[in-house]
Order: sequence, then C-alpha cells, then structure tokens
Amino acid sequence: MFSSPSPPPAPLEKVFQYIDLHQDEFVQMLKEWVAIESDSVQPMPHFRQELFRMMAVAADMLQRLGAHVASVDMGSQQLPDGQSLPIPPVILAELGNDSTKATVCFYGHLDVQPADRADGWLMDPYMLTEVDGKLYGRGATDNKGPVLAWINAVSAFRALEQDLPVNIKFIIEGMEEAGSVALEELMEKEKDRFFSGVDYIVISDNLWISQRKPAITYGTRGNSYFTVEVKCRDQDFHSGTFGGILHEPMADLVALLGSLVDSSGHILVPGIYDEVAPVTEEEINTYKAIDLDLEEYRNSSQVAKFLFDTKEEILMHLWRYPSLSIHGIEGAFDEPGAKTVIPGRVIGKFSIRLVPHMNVSMVEKQVTRHLEDVFSKRNSSNEMVVSMALGLHPWIANINNTHYIAAKRAIRTVFGTDPDMIRDGSTIPIAKMFQEIVHKSVVMIPLGAVDDGEHSQNEKINRWNYIEGTKVFAAFFFEMAQLH
Repeated sequence: MFSSPSPPPAPLEKVFQYIDLHQDEFVQMLKEWVAIESDSVQPMPHFRQELFRMMAVAADMLQRLGAHVASVDMGSQQLPDGQSLPIPPVILAELGNDSTKATVCFYGHLDVQPADRADGWLMDPYMLTEVDGKLYGRGATDNKGPVLAWINAVSAFRALEQDLPVNIKFIIEGMEEAGSVALEELMEKEKDRFFSGVDYIVISDNLWISQRKPAITYGTRGNSYFTVEVKCRDQDFHSGTFGGILHEPMADLVALLGSLVDSSGHILVPGIYDEVAPVTEEEINTYKAIDLDLEEYRNSSQVAKFLFDTKEEILMHLWRYPSLSIHGIEGAFDEPGAKTVIPGRVIGKFSIRLVPHMNVSMVEKQVTRHLEDVFSKRNSSNEMVVSMALGLHPWIANINNTHYIAAKRAIRTVFGTDPDMIRDGSTIPIAKMFQEIVHKSVVMIPLGAVDDGEHSQNEKINRWNYIEGTKVFAAFFFEMAQLH
C-alpha cells in the first residue's frame, strides 16, 4: 500500500530523528496522562478533582515549553438532581506571535468516557499497557494521545532549538464527552481576542477508516434527536381487564416508529431528501480512491450483511446521505419474564443524522408533520407529542484550502502515501462551532486506526500511530510555513 517515504526536508530530518529517539519518553507521558481518571460523564466529586488535576498537568507542560497559558474559569454545572459541580478550566495557550507566520490553533479534549475493569477490560483501563505495539488505556486515542502528539511535535522543535515554523495556539477542554459544557459561550467571548489572529483550526479527535492507511476528515453529519410520546393515562393497564377496548399507546407508537424508515434504510418522511446536496463526479472519485476492504469491514463489525454491496454505496450512506435510527422506548416493559401489562404512556426515541445542506428546523417541521399525519389516520383517542431534544448541524470543509494541502503533504512525507479523504458519519459539534462562531476553516487530522475502540472496552492507540502521528504534526507545521 505504501511506497517508501522520500527523505524529509533537512529541517525536518533532525526533528524526525529526535521523535524516534525519544518515543519511549512520549509513551511514558501518555502513561502518566492515562493514569488520571478524567471522566467527565459521571458527575462525581472524585472525577471532577481528577479533571482539574488533568488540566493542571497539561497547563504546566505547555508552560514548560514556553507557552503563554491561561486557564479560564468556566463556573459550575447544575445537575438535574440539584447538585452543582465545578466545570474544569479551559486552557488557552499561545506559542509565538510572529506576524509573518501562519497561526494554527489546535483543539483537543482531555476528559474521557467512563471505564471500569468489570466492564470487560482485559487490563486496568487507567494503566497504559503495551501489548504487541498497541497502547491500551482509556483516553489513549480519544483524545489524550493526539493532544500529546501535537505537544510532542512542538517539544521536538524546542529541544533542538529550532524555530517553530508557525505560531501555535491551543484550546484544550475537559468536558467534551459531556457535551462541551460552557465552551460555546467562551468561544463567543474570545472570537475577537484569542481567535482573532488564528488562520486555521486543527482537530484530531476521530479515526482513520483503515488500520494502516492515514486519512484526513473534511466533513461530519449533524444530528436531530426526537422523542414521540403517546399517552392514554399515567398508570398502566391490565391487558385482561382493558385489552380489546382501548387504543393502546404502544400500538400507536409502534405504528408511528414503523412509518419512519423502510427495510432498505430509506427515510419515509416526505421532503426529507429535498435539501440533500447532489453527488458530484469529483466526490464519486474521492470515494473510489478510499482504501476499504468491505469483507474485512463487515467481519470486524460482526454483521451478516449490510444494506449495500459496494464500497461507494456504503461510504455514501455513512457520510453523505441522512440516516434514521430508532433507539428505544421508554415506559415499555423490557425486563425478563411475562408481564401482561398495557403501558399507559410510552415515549419512542429516534434520531436523524443530517448532511449538507439539510436544515435542522426544517427537518423538525417535516418529522412533526409526518407523525401528526400518520397518527391522525389511526383515529386514536390518545394524546401524541413530538419533541426535538437536540439539533446539531452537519459540517463540511473545502478540501482545497491551504491547511488541507499542507496536511496531505505532511502525510505523504511521513507515510509515503496520499491520505484517504473521508467524512465521519457521527457528529463532532465543535467543528461546526469553530466554523460558525470563529469563522475559521477546520481540518481534522486523525491519528488513530479504525480498530482503536474509542468509547469502548480496551481502547488503544498503536505506538506506530502515536509516534508517526507526532511526525505528521511536525511536518504539518513545516508545510504550513511553506504554503503561507
């Protein structure tokens, strides 16, 4: 798959050698970071203390590199049960202010998803463990490894007393896994201050689509999350006493959910595809060039059969077409055993992944209108309420922008191959936030392989990805300087 990389330009050769020679130190740093249980999802004082410690460790490391660091107080988080927990600070750091250089800002997060050995981890999730070149630990790939790779790239230039090719800024948070609490307000406040001199934004918080071939991500889907409630009364009914004389809420709800999508995955809401961006010839060629072994992908997914047979169809339905997923029913009897109950009130949950150029408010209207129409035809005496609980827009960038060209060149320098140009089927709201609030173009340069298992048991990053990814970031600084 790869040709041998050409020798790097002279200024980079020493940087790459330094990174290779110090890779054990970089792994040790990652081990120390993984050991901090910076779980932002579980609202417990212990984890909040760990989050504050994690942010302090990162701030100290950046200060030792010579960065000007501000730890911004984000206030407190009010929880549904009435308790209040402090929000960890957001780090805003700056290295260099040479007006002749490009200024590149890196976004990352240092909080993690919950992890417990009892959940099926083969080792302590907070003890980085290397097995066959794989570095296992919570946060290794999402997102502590990539954040450290960026810092390590900077430290290599510093250690060699080489001038940094670009001005660098960092925005690092500790609440991404919990919805980036209060970050949007901070970005609004700082758009004419901290972000005013920024030329480009880099995020490294996703994965390649391959185990061995690098990628650049230029788009993500948005998300509209809905609930539909059907209610007869607040209490459940006995089916022997009331079965046969009621409009049962569950029957209504099943009919409503069943009206949303067909067996081929096609969304049945009228008008939902009207605003979807048309497919271009250039786009089709991009999909053809992507390295994806369908059989390996299907086997690793443990799925008997996908809805589509070709690589291009599968990738397009993952990335550039909307999808509708039904997630669950609240109020239904879902425990073992036979309980002859008629639920009096049920809530169905589903979401639609949005793509350019779908509009969140239009989708909300289309879904509501469709469900109201289906429900009215059932002549049910029950009450139905549709609500959109979440609405996040899709994000897409221009792959001909300067930092995309620089990222491609950097990847070719390190890996000897052009990257896959990919989108992400999930939603990464921060990219759209940067685009809409700060008005800067975003590039995503993932470091992790497709099998890294972020959010899952036995999360890992390969040593090779971590170290070569550090070189990619160093080469990216160099290429940005050449193109600016």
